[in-house]
Amino acid sequence: MSRDRKSLIHIHANNTPWELQLCSAANINVTVNMRRLGSVQQKIPCVFLTEVKQEPSRKRDCQQFQVVATEHVNPVSLEANVDCALATEKLDGTCCYVTVYKGRPHLWARLDRKPTKQAEKRFRKHQRSHRSCKGFTWNVEEDFKAVPEAWIPAHRVKHHSGRPVPDEHGHIPGWVPVEKHNKQYCWHSSVLDRDVVAALVLRPSGDDEDGLEVAAVPLADLLEQTLELIGTNVNGNPYALGSKKQPVHCLVSHGSVRIRNPPPVDFQQLCSWFQESPAGRVEGIVWHCSDGSLVKVHRHHLALRWPDGETCLGERPVVVRVGGASDEYSGSQDLFASFSRLNGHRFSRLPDIQFDS
Repeated sequence: MSRDRKSLIHIHANNTPWELQLCSAANINVTVNMRRLGSVQQKIPCVFLTEVKQEPSRKRDCQQFQVVATEHVNPVSLEANVDCALATEKLDGTCCYVTVYKGRPHLWARLDRKPTKQAEKRFRKHQRSHRSCKGFTWNVEEDFKAVPEAWIPAHRVKHHSGRPVPDEHGHIPGWVPVEKHNKQYCWHSSVLDRDVVAALVLRPSGDDEDGLEVAAVPLADLLEQTLELIGTNVNGNPYALGSKKQPVHCLVSHGSVRIRNPPPVDFQQLCSWFQESPAGRVEGIVWHCSDGSLVKVHRHHLALRWPDGETCLGERPVVVRVGGASDEYSGSQDLFASFSRLNGHRFSRLPDIQFDS
């Protein structure tokens, strides 16, 4: 399909219309029905074919190799018709999931079941000698670390004899419920009001095309969605939210921050866009294809730095829309109460959000 033939396509996800410029064979209106945008349950493949270089990773300090993109588009992307996909911002945080736990909507944290050190060594040795993970045999009962009893595997994890088995990276993706007193997930807990079963969500503003809003959203409205937790104490805080004294965290639904006028899926044009366009000050792009599949590219795939100065998300204006401390959030945790005192307040940039001392 030619990349220069465009038409306006309306995508409906959860009864919300999305309008974007996409390629099609003729200038007609097309309706693409997607069950849900942005469900990130598995590792997302790169939009390009990749190769491994034996040099220190730009993304992980202790990793002595890095995965980089070639200039060849991944056949998976072509099969999913990536030229007609919805381009959204790849956010730099930690992945979360909302589903039922103990009979009510609940926030879950990402917890992949990983191999023991000995099993990891065997797996990496096999990879080096065969230049592939194919043919490696796992003993799932013995080779993997224990996980909490409430842990569940992610959607589409393959099973053998009733047991989940690892993916090609040697991990079993999964989720664990965020419990109130678990210090490991204290920043997850900070965005929750358990009394009213709601979460603090950062999302595009309904009345400002360029703006964002922080809103208290019932977890029931987020059921079966995946979201990204971003903020002061997550992944080095590239969006400059809050401070050590006053940490600020929030959830962002995957697929909610779309990229207007994205570049075509072309290696050189994407490199130029990331380096030269104000809209390219993002960690990466995730394309949501009409068949429900996802593909991505991030700056490290293209040998580009991240973070690299101010971010596109951080430069957008934001308004706070969280109910007053005197009403439904009166019994909430500190972050909810702090935001409720700013209800209706507008900030010119995301990092400008500050609470009274």
